[in-house]
Amino acid sequence: MSSYSLLGIVVVVLDVIAIISILLGSARVGHKVLWIVVVLLFPLVGMIVYYLVGRSPRDA
Repeated sequence: MSSYSLLGIVVVVLDVIAIISILLGSARVGHKVLWIVVVLLFPLVGMIVYYLVGRSPRDA
């Protein structure tokens, strides 16, 4: 198993965790859908941006 495949697995797992966090959050459905699309289109960057600016203080 190469280091690239291990990195890919880590990114996928973290993206799934981010999507679960988005779905369990208190945001409106439109915001949730938008964040999920961002995380799916830009897996690494979308996940990082969501955790930095997308989460509300209530969900943190």
